[in-house]
Amino acid sequence: MSIMQDYKSRLSDPASRKFETFSYLPAMTKEQMKKQVEYIVKKGWNPAVEHTEPENLMDNYWYMWKLPMFGETNVDAILAEAEACHKANPNNHVRLVGYDNFAQSQGTAMVVYRGKTV
Repeated sequence: MSIMQDYKSRLSDPASRKFETFSYLPAMTKEQMKKQVEYIVKKGWNPAVEHTEPENLMDNYWYMWKLPMFGETNVDAILAEAEACHKANPNNHVRLVGYDNFAQSQGTAMVVYRGKTV
C-alpha cells in the first residue's frame, strides 16, 4: 500500500490552498486546457467562465464572466473567453465550468488560470 501525501493546505496561508481536482497538479499548458474544453464540448455541456480573488477562493460564490456560453462548440472561442477574463482580472483565479443540462449541475469545474497569492 502506498503512503498518502499530506498537502499542507491551510486557510491562513493563501498560497497553500488547494481547490478543485487539477490544483494538485502543475498549471495546465495551453494544449491541456484545449483538451479539457474539447471534453466539455464533446459531452454537450455548456461552458462558463468564473473568477474570484485568491483570498475569496474558499467562498461558494465566484463572479461570472459574462453569461454561460449556451450551445457554444467552438473550442477556440471558449478558450478566448477564459483568456479575456484572465487579462481583465490578472490577479484572480479563473475557472472553467461545464454545466450539464440533464443532471442540472456542474459536470466539471477547473481552475485554468491561477491568481497571484500574497
